[in-house]
Amino acid sequence: MARYTGPKHHLCKAEGIALCGSVKCPVIRKNAGLPGQHGSKRRRKQSEYGMQLREKQKVKRMYGVLERQFQKYYTIASRAKKATGEVLLQILETRLDNVIFRLKLAKSRAQARQLVSHGHVLVDNKVVTIPSFNVKLGSVISLSAQAANLDFIKKLIEETKNEILPSWLSKKVTVGKISKVPKREDITEEIDERLIVEYYSR
Repeated sequence: MARYTGPKHHLCKAEGIALCGSVKCPVIRKNAGLPGQHGSKRRRKQSEYGMQLREKQKVKRMYGVLERQFQKYYTIASRAKKATGEVLLQILETRLDNVIFRLKLAKSRAQARQLVSHGHVLVDNKVVTIPSFNVKLGSVISLSAQAANLDFIKKLIEETKNEILPSWLSKKVTVGKISKVPKREDITEEIDERLIVEYYSR
């Protein structure tokens, strides 16, 4: 499966949730339904398998992860001693592109992925160009001097300076740190990880 490159908000409308992370996403508007002229009429009762599949697809698309990689994350999580669903979400949350997004150094995970791929992100003072890189507890994440001087980054920093970060992160201007392992309650999106575990446990 290749990475989705179609209309930015098409998947958001299909899932009924702002997968892109943007506050201007169309699904936030009242009565936003499925894509198409008759989208609002296409909602029908789903089977148990259908609900499990939709939840898996939703989370996969939310974090911008391909099927094979998502399944790999699940396998790792299922071997952990803690609850599989929570460990899976911890793995997804500590991806470098997601950490940049959570630190409000990018407007979306897609933009964060681009910053990482273009060599604008450092982890413990070393350039990392792999968006899926899992950041460890205590690691320091920062933007390069070049990225920090970009106009859209400066504007974003100014616009979000008073916004509250997730409790597992700390930040000073363009330098952030993972101060603790993210817990389930730190993730505010509507995710039912139980359905994902049930999907892979069939």
